[in-house]
Amino acid sequence: MNATRTPGPRSARGGLGRYGEDLAARRLTEAGMTVLERNWRCRAGEIDIVARDGDALVVCEVKTRRTGAFQHPAEGITADKARRLHTLAELYLHAHGGAPPGGARIDLVGVTLPRRGAPVVEHLRGVA
Repeated sequence: MNATRTPGPRSARGGLGRYGEDLAARRLTEAGMTVLERNWRCRAGEIDIVARDGDALVVCEVKTRRTGAFQHPAEGITADKARRLHTLAELYLHAHGGAPPGGARIDLVGVTLPRRGAPVVEHLRGVA
């Protein structure tokens, strides 16, 4: 087995990511947002969650970490990742008729999974 394999649907890492995205979608919905799409893909990459918050479109990146990981989920938004998210947001808007009246923003939902107890889900607005 190739150790550098991209996480697939059956990998533990892929399962962890899906679980984090499920928790993130639930948190956004509980906050009054409408989830429009999950895992929207195009030639430039993937948007984890696309949602509507009032009259604004939200491109949401989800980062899931286990307790004891080397970095907080928010640290996963590097300058390169922020640029890629902006590009993906522009491509999504172009493919769906442009920006809504409230514009678009990029949010992060960080999910931290402790060894015991409930997951910690943090929603950070306008991170990039």
